[in-house]
Amino acid sequence: MKIKVCGMKFNPEAVAALEPDYMGFIFWDKSPRNLNQPLPEKLGRLISRIGVFVDAPKEYVRNKFEEHQLSGVQLHGAESPAYCRKLREELNEFSTSEVFLIKAFSVGDTFDFEHVESYLPMCDYFLFDTKGKLPGGTGRAFNWELLKRYPFDKPFFLSGGIGPDDIPKIREFLKTENAVFCHAVDLNSKFEIQAGEKDVESLKTFMDQIRRLDHQFKQ
Repeated sequence: MKIKVCGMKFNPEAVAALEPDYMGFIFWDKSPRNLNQPLPEKLGRLISRIGVFVDAPKEYVRNKFEEHQLSGVQLHGAESPAYCRKLREELNEFSTSEVFLIKAFSVGDTFDFEHVESYLPMCDYFLFDTKGKLPGGTGRAFNWELLKRYPFDKPFFLSGGIGPDDIPKIREFLKTENAVFCHAVDLNSKFEIQAGEKDVESLKTFMDQIRRLDHQFKQ
């Protein structure tokens, strides 16, 4: 299970020193974590930089992708399968490596997985987050029991209010059949001092626990 730390703004270098697999940077002006400054040049060669966008024009995404040397994009709005396909094609035209695309879906008390089926050919990963009034994080978890009905083999990111006390819950989730498709956990607001500034010590403790847990389940 890989680790993504999202909503980075004020202390990306300190978080990068923990060597997460992914770091997410939000490019949506309604978010308090909206990134409006340059990224540090060195964030670790093995860390994938993910740009998070919400119903953005493709040209805007391309500009941010090039400006910040992103590895992939996460789409958190109502982007259509056609938009995803076209955006990926356009990004791959000028990228020196294959661009990967994550499509986020908001999960409420119920969720119809047929809704995501048309995105299967266009996306490398799905991301399941808690449904709120606005796109993006709510700081609350959705009912992970719903993932027992996940009908595809497309890997996904597990998001939505994951915090320092959730190791027992993640351990139980890893025992379920469809946990094999959980590519990564997505960490954000529960590990913050303020919006966009991560509590590095809390993150380190949690990430160490996740890595030990992952190692146990792989044995």
